[in-house]
Amino acid sequence: MTRETLFNLAMMAGLILFPLWAWIADEPFMITLATKAVILALAGVGLNLALGLGGLVSLGHAAFFGLGGYAMGILASHAQSYSPILETPFVIEGTKSMPVIWLTAIISSGLAALAIGALSLRTSGVYFIMITLAFGQMLYFFAISWPAYGGEDGLSIYVRNGFPGLNTLDPIQFYGICFTVLTIVLILCARLAKSPFGLALNAARQTAERVETVGISPYKLRLVAFTLSGMITGLAGALFADLNRFVSPTMFSWQTSGEIMVFIIIGGVARLFGPVVGAVIFIALEHLLGGLSDYWHIYLGILLLLIVLFARGGVIGTLAGKENAHD
Repeated sequence: MTRETLFNLAMMAGLILFPLWAWIADEPFMITLATKAVILALAGVGLNLALGLGGLVSLGHAAFFGLGGYAMGILASHAQSYSPILETPFVIEGTKSMPVIWLTAIISSGLAALAIGALSLRTSGVYFIMITLAFGQMLYFFAISWPAYGGEDGLSIYVRNGFPGLNTLDPIQFYGICFTVLTIVLILCARLAKSPFGLALNAARQTAERVETVGISPYKLRLVAFTLSGMITGLAGALFADLNRFVSPTMFSWQTSGEIMVFIIIGGVARLFGPVVGAVIFIALEHLLGGLSDYWHIYLGILLLLIVLFARGGVIGTLAGKENAHD
């Protein structure tokens, strides 16, 4: 068993034991912090699929995060107001069912990722970065100018959506849902990385010309990876909106895209648990330093600078060495 595997197992144990301690100690706020970290880690896992395996530096993943959030907000707001989303040519009702909302978020963000990827992946390098950023900002300004769902003020949801057999208003039960989703996605991503598709995608990241010579299209590989990445990030957006019971255009902002990328850089690009470690450290710094100063991001910037200069593999890369990295 490698050091990275041991570290990953320890990380999973921590994500189970910490909220259990908070539950026993009657600290619901700590459970909420852990839930936020798990959801943001899920968004990072989505981006890491495109960035780590595919080498696609996207600054527009907030588009999918926001679409997932608004999928939840729109469906839940119509359910709480008892008004249909659409009346003609057929009636579409709102819903407070988490599985239905998740499916809607995954499909809507997946279709958006497919459309954005189909255009963006015809470019590369800084052009790809700027096009994905532009799409994210387009959706951000669209959300601001959409008064039906709150516009710039956002949209509040007064009751948390439901999951069969569980009380989602109980912090520990909602955490259990989010942790289970993250675990399933991590398992799927681990299998995907070792599958023929994952190996071909990693090869296309390193040398696209060699992949083309064996009859595989790097463009199609990257498009599938980008679409899957958007779907996972959209699911995270739906969970994040459910956690806060609020959606706003800031979910689409480029700062959100930047934060998701920061999780990956801190933990380690192309490391399975890189986004998980990064999200946990980010939330911990926000909680511990946010109370001391409004400018706590300065310390985060220093940490990022140190990682980029001295620990290119992130926290996991530093602790585990080069083993299991997709080099």
